Amino acid sequence: MRMGPLILLIGVAAGIGWFAPDLAVSPQAARVPEAKASGGVGNREAVDSHAAAVFPDDTVLTRQSDGHFYARADVDAHSTRFLVDTGASMIALTGADAEAIGLRWDPSELRPVGRGASGTVYGVPVRLEHVELGAFGARGVGAVIVPEGLEVSLLGQSFLARIPSVRIDGDRMTLGG
Repeated sequence: MRMGPLILLIGVAAGIGWFAPDLAVSPQAARVPEAKASGGVGNREAVDSHAAAVFPDDTVLTRQSDGHFYARADVDAHSTRFLVDTGASMIALTGADAEAIGLRWDPSELRPVGRGASGTVYGVPVRLEHVELGAFGARGVGAVIVPEGLEVSLLGQSFLARIPSVRIDGDRMTLGG
């Protein structure tokens, strides 16, 4: 397992909120409508008898072999794969995921948004119209596009804080009420 990129990824996530807590949305970020993609995380997955109680609106994620939790969330009607990062202050999108969602930016809009293992991380602040994961949705969610250096998009606190409860019990993360 390559730890360097993962450390950079986590450093970016933590640094975004620390270096730029008041990120303003870029007025030039243009949105192109996308059709809703299929796929996503089921919100009524079976849970073994050792896990906490799961309610009908809970979304249960299983820890993957790399030790992290991943989820598919709909961002502005486009299914996107995220590493769920409870330590990230906001959603951080890879350049490819941002383009797939329909977000456009100009390289002149890049500005420092955090610090990673290899130095300053540059990104473009945006506001996502709608983010949905299982039974939970939020409008006007702050995010940052990180065109280079981010291997997977991060689902951070700008969305997770809007879910009533995020619990980890062993190898299961439960997002619920």
